[in-house]
Amino acid sequence: MLNKTKVALVTGGAQRVGAAIVRHLHAQGWTVLVHYRHSQQAAMALVGELHNIRPMSAFSVYANLDKIDEIDALPKRILELTGGLDALVNNASTFYPTRIGRASLDDWNNLISSNARAPFFLSQALNPLLQEAHGTIVNIVDIHAQRPFKQHTIYCMAKAALQMMTYSLAKELAPKVRVNGVAPGAVLWPQAQTASAIANDTQQQILASVPLQRSGCPEDIARTVSFLINDAPYITGQIIAVDGGRSHTLGLE
Repeated sequence: MLNKTKVALVTGGAQRVGAAIVRHLHAQGWTVLVHYRHSQQAAMALVGELHNIRPMSAFSVYANLDKIDEIDALPKRILELTGGLDALVNNASTFYPTRIGRASLDDWNNLISSNARAPFFLSQALNPLLQEAHGTIVNIVDIHAQRPFKQHTIYCMAKAALQMMTYSLAKELAPKVRVNGVAPGAVLWPQAQTASAIANDTQQQILASVPLQRSGCPEDIARTVSFLINDAPYITGQIIAVDGGRSHTLGLE
């Protein structure tokens, strides 16, 4: 099904920050592809919500991004749904602590795959579509790609790889495709009662180090992604920290 509006794929787009990005781009007239793996119900609900606003303007796309063959199948699926792709937002991520002495090979594989390997192979697979559209890639990095977060070494390493991928692909994919990143700070706490949950006292310590003295919200990330996609034609190879100024005062926590 061909669609003349611009098309964005947001990985992990069914919930949390990903859903905020999807809604924001959709409100600006984009057709959105909501990628999901485990969150089928949330993805279907979000697509239904957006269809009610503008028919045939949102589609759900399943893929296990740990599997290269499923990544490689995405260009054909996207062409069937929308006829092309103008923007890729690599948002899907796994986050949890890996304390030294307790980290496993599974932890390594999970964190490296979701935060670095999948974004690279997605960018590679979708590059022909993006080149044709003179499109853009936005990677959701993390301020801890530059500043370590205690007990999260593998996660920080993976996000550092994603940051370098942003810089490198900005050179390799130019001049037709721009590649930038957004590095959130304290924007949305991990869900309670999960392996990634952050204790309340740690949350308070983090907020105390934020010059603006408050956490951000998913819409802060969505607006910055939108700026890089829609309003920054001469910006590439840059990563914008959206963290209330924290990265400028952050120590080795």
